[in-house]
Amino acid sequence: MSDERVRPARPHHRLMEDGRRVREVLSYSRRSSRFTPNQAAAWAAHQEKWVVPDAAVDDPDFSWRHWFGREAPMIVEIGSGVGEATAPLAAARPAYDVVAFEVWRPGIADTLWKLAEAGADNVRLCGVDAVWSLEHLFAPHSISEIWTFFPDPWHKTRHHKRRLVDAAFARLVASRLVPGGAWRLATDWAGYADQMREVLDAEPGLEGGVVERWAERPVTRFERKGLEAGREITDLCYRAVGEGPAPA
Repeated sequence: MSDERVRPARPHHRLMEDGRRVREVLSYSRRSSRFTPNQAAAWAAHQEKWVVPDAAVDDPDFSWRHWFGREAPMIVEIGSGVGEATAPLAAARPAYDVVAFEVWRPGIADTLWKLAEAGADNVRLCGVDAVWSLEHLFAPHSISEIWTFFPDPWHKTRHHKRRLVDAAFARLVASRLVPGGAWRLATDWAGYADQMREVLDAEPGLEGGVVERWAERPVTRFERKGLEAGREITDLCYRAVGEGPAPA
């Protein structure tokens, strides 16, 4: 963990110098947390082992090594949804530890049974804000790869400020990736794709651009929905500038 000042685990508010609390702008919205019977069963069976409690990250001795029980190269997924991509991608990379950030608890529960079905026990799910977590729970140059597939586009102009991919976050990602480490993104919103390119092209710590669809990435319901609506899918891949081995 970094030695920076302590912040709330779930940063819905920040404290101003005059003592006022101001609600932060988040890149996501929280939805209903009610479980279906299948989700409840998956949660009961696997939550204790594979889900990192929100309060755990407040421990000054927090470490991913403790939660995985080993030291291994790290992959981070931001917005894992219901685990359609998480489970098969993680199962194909048993030598890597995968941290999947998702704030929607039923989605986490869906992911749990998919992980069990795929035999992917190298994933830990976390519901804490991903931006805060990247800043405070990961050392510089410690992440081999980051996946951000179909983040909320916040397509209305007045909501663009809520988008995850902005200059500050790009700078943070560049600082956390190992040299040569990849940030893989996908979106079905052309306007968001253009913004991503503009922001990431301007970040000196990253290099890359639009690429062909990553063949290993499973087609998720978000991608199918976009295709059915006639929207074009854009894949991007940017790597951290510097010498070093690229991840698998």
